[in-house]
Amino acid sequence: MFHFKMVARAATLSLALVPGLALADMVTITDIAGRKVEVNTPVKRVILGEGRQIYFTAALDTDNPFGRVVGWRDDFQKADLDGYNIYLKKFPEMADIPTFGGMKDGTFDIEQAVALKPDVIIMNTEAKAATEESGYIEKLAKVGIPLVYIDFREKPMEHTDESMRIIGQLFGKEDRAEEFVTFHDEQIARVTDVLAKHADVKKPVVFMERAGGYSDDCCMSFGNENFGKMVELAGGINMAKDFIPGTFGTVNPEQIIASDPDQVIITGANWELYVPGGNWVGVGPGADPATAEKKLAALMERPAFTGIKAVKDGNVHAIWHQFYNSPYQFVAVQQIAKWLHPDLFADLDPDATFRELHERFLPVDYHPGYFASLKSGS
Repeated sequence: MFHFKMVARAATLSLALVPGLALADMVTITDIAGRKVEVNTPVKRVILGEGRQIYFTAALDTDNPFGRVVGWRDDFQKADLDGYNIYLKKFPEMADIPTFGGMKDGTFDIEQAVALKPDVIIMNTEAKAATEESGYIEKLAKVGIPLVYIDFREKPMEHTDESMRIIGQLFGKEDRAEEFVTFHDEQIARVTDVLAKHADVKKPVVFMERAGGYSDDCCMSFGNENFGKMVELAGGINMAKDFIPGTFGTVNPEQIIASDPDQVIITGANWELYVPGGNWVGVGPGADPATAEKKLAALMERPAFTGIKAVKDGNVHAIWHQFYNSPYQFVAVQQIAKWLHPDLFADLDPDATFRELHERFLPVDYHPGYFASLKSGS
């Protein structure tokens, strides 16, 4: 250990003698879990605890979103195949980044992580319990690797801005992060400000089905956070909040029939690598709308949905699942508001908002296909 410290100190002194080379600053970052973590910033080598964290990396390191990434979880391709292929086409080097399993399922390889010499590991808060139980934080601390928690999934409407600011600190991109946060909040305000002026507007009851058709089970949904909170922000009543105490849970078919929701919104994506040929609705970048609508209609033939008001009126929609785990939720809030209150939001164009996000913050072109609806003209 003494030898290691001496070598590290000598290396630091040598770097200090190189003209124009800025040394990293040791800063204390308070992560989403409230932990105070010391990190040398800006970080140069990052392990992403989830591959879909590239959604925020790309918004800050737009020119080179994989430049800092030395390892990541192997979920991006499986969970968002269309998005993965778009990034792969522009950044083929991403296929060579070492992949990991997850903390929650116990397949994270800590020895592999240490060998990659990361300056920081960024994890989602849902992995916190598993990380603590396995002693990963202590093991990493012994070799000088800090772990920072962020959250775009458990309480995204509460934690997205703070998470982006944390990542901005880590990357030395505070101004860029603040620019994103401002855009994010302005876009949500385009919905909430209008609804505030129409406090007497009738709020439709909405059933949000999480990953409908992914399995034969019915029906996963959201409590009073994530897509459930997005529904409330968009001027709706989240049906499942009365049955699900946390962020995620299940509602049985009888409850859906009894509640008779005015609107149904199902999340989906291209999950061909997870469930080949499944009944899921493959909305996402470049998705074919006719195929998505056909699969969406088929899901409404399940016993929980036949005969309910939403189906009778054609108020059945599909939305890209990954809005639930990225800093792009404001696009979903706009689209849901437009479905629930088409007259109030006739001039709101969520596709244009998402396109602007790509043009200002993301390194890939925008490809429509993130929404589908059985409502004529929607």
